[in-house]
Amino acid sequence: MVVQQTYSRLGAEWRKIIVGQEDALRLLYIAVLVRGHVLLEGVPGTAKTLMARTLARLIDADFRRVQFTPDLMPSDVIGTTVFDLQSGGFHLKQGPVFTNVLLADEINRAPAKTQSSLLEAMEERQVTIEEVSHPLDGVFLTLATQNPIEYEGTYPLPEAQLDRFLFKVKIEYMPVEQEIELLERYQAGFRSQNIRTAELSPVVNESTLRECEAEIEQVVVERVMLEYIARIASASRRSPELLLGVSPRASVALLLSVRAAAAVDGRPYVTPDDVKAMSPAVLAHRLIVRPEAQLDGVTQEDAVRRLLASVEVPR
Repeated sequence: MVVQQTYSRLGAEWRKIIVGQEDALRLLYIAVLVRGHVLLEGVPGTAKTLMARTLARLIDADFRRVQFTPDLMPSDVIGTTVFDLQSGGFHLKQGPVFTNVLLADEINRAPAKTQSSLLEAMEERQVTIEEVSHPLDGVFLTLATQNPIEYEGTYPLPEAQLDRFLFKVKIEYMPVEQEIELLERYQAGFRSQNIRTAELSPVVNESTLRECEAEIEQVVVERVMLEYIARIASASRRSPELLLGVSPRASVALLLSVRAAAAVDGRPYVTPDDVKAMSPAVLAHRLIVRPEAQLDGVTQEDAVRRLLASVEVPR
């Protein structure tokens, strides 16, 4: 099982840098396997940026970071054409989006116009500049971060952009035992700023990724499982608690995710438990809860749990 073995090796290298956050690692690995994008949400200081840098090293990928700010322009992300005095013509000055792993740090601090500059890249793996399309070659993964508790000076992500993130991963505070381990590492001299000096061995390259993708393609998904996914999506569109349910893109994302999750677990088939386990990360950020339901304390995660409870589980 190439997928499972690669995950085991990835975890061993990950733990050299990151303390805990095993759930985040699993979701990031699945995102790499299905070539999806991830929104990391957590308060400052919970290693979101460090996770992105570590993942880029482990998949042997080029990494670039963009600090999203209110004055950031779309051309600062995707690039622009500039005039060359020597040649007398225009040429493309590539933006940081031309990479393998793009960290869109604090993405909700830039206005919608700049956020939307990533829409084409995230969906079609290309950018259009001056009416000319430029493909993004090889692996392209957007990892975006945002702070869930700070609203001053931020702009909500448009629904169209949220729908393009395969997962929203919530980075929680670590347990006390793991925080003690983190302090012990720093006491012994570890510094997250010195990740380049850590003896990390790349685990995933383009060849390994193709092998993993071929294995995932062989994972069996019976028709009843496809019907289960479709019924969950349909229930979200009819829920009285929701202003907006999930799109067909979300159904496809859930299907791709559960196939990869089954392969990570070493199984050649998908079970209802796979669908239940992956649904919160895939679906929650795509839902809009009605204001009256929010006043009753209903969250997006609550809505997903109620959707799963309302749909009959295939046997």
